[in-house]
Amino acid sequence: MSAVLLATAAAAAASDDNNPLANDPKAAKAGEYEFRINCALCHGLGARGGGRGPDLTRAHKRHAHSDAEMFQIINTGIPGTAMPANGTNGQGVGMTDEEVWQIIAYIRSLEMKAPAKPIGNASHGKELFYGDANCSLCHMTNGKGGRLGPELTSVGGTRTVEAIIDSVRNPSRRLAWGLTEPTKEFAQEYETITVVSADGKEIKGVAMNEDNFSVQMMDTSEQIHLLEKEKLRSFKKSRESMMPKYDATLLSDKDLNDIVAYLVSIGAK
Repeated sequence: MSAVLLATAAAAAASDDNNPLANDPKAAKAGEYEFRINCALCHGLGARGGGRGPDLTRAHKRHAHSDAEMFQIINTGIPGTAMPANGTNGQGVGMTDEEVWQIIAYIRSLEMKAPAKPIGNASHGKELFYGDANCSLCHMTNGKGGRLGPELTSVGGTRTVEAIIDSVRNPSRRLAWGLTEPTKEFAQEYETITVVSADGKEIKGVAMNEDNFSVQMMDTSEQIHLLEKEKLRSFKKSRESMMPKYDATLLSDKDLNDIVAYLVSIGAK
């Protein structure tokens, strides 16, 4: 197909929701190469989600329900999130329409339908989230819960089950890697900060905003503090999460699966 014909087909596809390279194994293979260069930094190898980007192997996607919508998102990005416009993220180079369609063909080739059997009991998971598991002390879903940790309403629709389980069992792993998550869902690193004020008071919490001269943090009581660094007796940052490791003695595999099932159920809406 000539470049002119392909450009015409791409433009038509963007308007009528038809990928001109759909179900083309060679296009999907080329798309895998393009994905590794331009997308894997955020979405992970194999498109199963990374530190910044969601899992794209799921048939249900939060922002794109059709090939045309996916084409538009890849080219123009999603305002207010970490998803940049084509060619503006500093990774790889700007992609042609053909290369974008190849990536879409690759993503479609990876998609998996939701399993027929849910991972756990979502109803019981909700009870645990707001009850005995104490998740809601720090995390919020659907406007209810704590603010010290990330808001989790959409996490079940953007992260793999394995990634959610790992974040509960090993909450410091991503912090240790130094990954930031500058999206609306994860607006900060949730790096642990401990300071001692001029009057000797120790405050421990998570970083919200920081520059060379000041730091804004939320303490364990969800109080916001704006502090001038030069007036502090000490200022320490740690990549050890304030969230404790929930091993099987604290939270059984069954109960954790139920909580994940709850998060997946609300994240898919």
